[in-house]
Amino acid sequence: MHGHAQSPTPTQADEATGTGPVKSLGVVEIRASQPTSLPVQIPASVEGVDAGTIARTINATDSEDALKYLPSLLVRKRYIGDYNHAILSSRASGTGNSARSAVYGDGVLLSNFLGNGVGGLSFPPRWGLVTPEEIERVDVMYGPYSAAYPGNSVGAVVDYTTRMPTRFEAHAQVGWTHQPFKLYNTNTSYDTWQASAALGNQVGDAQWYLNVNRTDSEGQPLTFATRLVSSGTAGSAGTPVTGAVLDRDNQNRPWQIIGTGTQYHTVQDHLKFKLAYRLTPTLRAAYTFGLWQNTAEGYPASYLRDASGNTVSSGVVNIDGRSYGALTGGDFALTREKLTHTMHGLSLKSRTLGEFDWEAAASLYDYGRDQKRQNAASNTLATAHSGGAGTIADGAGTGWDNLALKGIWRPQGVGGAHIVEGGVQQERYQLSYKTANVTGNWLSDGAGAQTSDVGGETRLRSLWAQDVWSLAPDWKTVLGLRGERWQADQGRTLFLNGSSTDHAARQETHWSPKAALSWQAASDTVLKAAVGRALRMPTVAELYGATASTNAQFINDANLRPERSVTGELSLEQQLDDGSLRLTWFHESTRDAIYSQTLFDSAANRNISRVQNVGRVATQGVESVWYGQGIALRGLDLQASVTYADSLIKENAGFVSTAGDTLGKHQPNVARWRVTALASYRWNADWTSTLAVRHSGQQFRTLNNADVNGQTYQGVSPFTVADLRVRWQIDRELSAAFGIDNLMNQTYWNFHPYPQRSTSVQLKYDLR
Repeated sequence: MHGHAQSPTPTQADEATGTGPVKSLGVVEIRASQPTSLPVQIPASVEGVDAGTIARTINATDSEDALKYLPSLLVRKRYIGDYNHAILSSRASGTGNSARSAVYGDGVLLSNFLGNGVGGLSFPPRWGLVTPEEIERVDVMYGPYSAAYPGNSVGAVVDYTTRMPTRFEAHAQVGWTHQPFKLYNTNTSYDTWQASAALGNQVGDAQWYLNVNRTDSEGQPLTFATRLVSSGTAGSAGTPVTGAVLDRDNQNRPWQIIGTGTQYHTVQDHLKFKLAYRLTPTLRAAYTFGLWQNTAEGYPASYLRDASGNTVSSGVVNIDGRSYGALTGGDFALTREKLTHTMHGLSLKSRTLGEFDWEAAASLYDYGRDQKRQNAASNTLATAHSGGAGTIADGAGTGWDNLALKGIWRPQGVGGAHIVEGGVQQERYQLSYKTANVTGNWLSDGAGAQTSDVGGETRLRSLWAQDVWSLAPDWKTVLGLRGERWQADQGRTLFLNGSSTDHAARQETHWSPKAALSWQAASDTVLKAAVGRALRMPTVAELYGATASTNAQFINDANLRPERSVTGELSLEQQLDDGSLRLTWFHESTRDAIYSQTLFDSAANRNISRVQNVGRVATQGVESVWYGQGIALRGLDLQASVTYADSLIKENAGFVSTAGDTLGKHQPNVARWRVTALASYRWNADWTSTLAVRHSGQQFRTLNNADVNGQTYQGVSPFTVADLRVRWQIDRELSAAFGIDNLMNQTYWNFHPYPQRSTSVQLKYDLR
């Protein structure tokens, strides 16, 4: 069986346990007995990877690594344990649009729809609530073609299914990753240690599974302190310094790199407990509890030295005969973060496979503790290391909850002409984010005078239904409709300077039709068409969440209009003697696209992000996916994908610098070309080696595409990187793996620098 969702038939184990996706006339059927977000029938393109494939072929240190070689996907993961910037992008959605994809773990929402992207606050999926070693499989549905999902599915839906044992099992794993890093005047190495353990069993009608994991990670510097050469004044003012590195910014303007910032040391703990009980032969209850803790310390370092060789990190400096504005705590910011988040998921599901089945599911995600401390702009290095003035930001009270009721009706029984699914859903998102000054010791003192209090709530109540109709022996159609009632209220944006806004409540109602048609043109050939409308509603943070820190500012807009997308695809799916092939043409037109554009304000010496609607963005492209087994050599498996996307801004009343400067420009963070290729060879029953390549073509970060230089800090560069993995099954229980990511040691960027060559070693024990 392939490790992807294109498997031509289910295995006997799948039939017995009801797990795994299978296909019929191009429509993917999910036969899952444990919690999943996926509907029973999926009319869209689906790809996936299972636990065995992950173990053999992927250097997986975080759960998002399981997506590394799937078609059209890219996760902006900057280092192991990246908790605040690892955003998923898809065919027509870039790495600034986290709200345009939906990620679930065991049916619990992991996507953070409190906000979008990383402007002001950070809203990537909560990847840390799933660890690589507990994944049973992960499936990806491309596009908004199922009525079961809100408009956030416009890019992709990712569903992680984690282990649920059928007998006693125990697992333990340790891993180490080493990254030498050389960039500008930084030349050092960073290490990450990981350890995990798991136990599980089935006793009668009860199943339980417990997984714990610790990650102790050092990442490379992610930001850099800079000064545009043009901002300097010729003369002798300021402390003469050496050590600055002359480079060019993303607009090709000369600037001085004067030091690093945000080099994280993060320690994360994960705990997952799952319990399932079969109440009757056809009724199953399941509960999932997840706990994630993170302690992160961010460090800066100045490159500048005075005539005596002392480090210079404050005051006016003179570089090559030009004086520059005084260095502040905003240039070299120290941060301390302590986060404790919990999730709960509860489901009750019938599986009679008769005329009617039903399911009820509820989940809760809670920011029990979410605190960030930072030195003030006036509190510079080295004094700030031991205390002094600062700020504290507190997100406690933030979170979301979801409730879903679903029914499946088979009027002619299993194998009948119709399978009707439908349900009602409610999603509620609550943001509460307070910032305050700390006048004494920013490292330990409590909050002083409050500087801002932003927050609010959004709710989405939905009613949906879709019918899978086998209208002829070789034809199948899926017709769906989703109705949504969206509300936003309790919005507040309060600041110390006296400005205070209580935003008016809003509510809107929208309908989103979906349709798909598939034709079994031959025994091994399926042609398929799908179209769907999706409404991506503004998030709480985009509406109300104006924030400001020492070196960044986010400006909200309570009057944002929802994104309205119409997406379509045409696919050819061909089963081959030794694999499968899929060719897909896709098109998406999005009106009022919601973007947070981040620009560096040299006068304010900070990044300014402003959220806005963009008139219309149109994307069209082609995606090809091929899987092969036993190609040329027995034991050689190959897979490859190529995606071409032409994504342009067609209409926009707004602008960046001058009127009309965004028209005809490329959508930010959507690469024209994306390519993956993977070759895995089983030398014998014990040894497997894998070589994989990832490529991303040219792209831009700004709406007017002014960032023409991608090979620099705040730029977005093309890249082609190779990864290597070798796995040895030492005996029945013990295995070891050696891996290298970024084998050729390429330096590449997505605003921040990605990791350079990283070597990993893993040792794993499995008792089953």
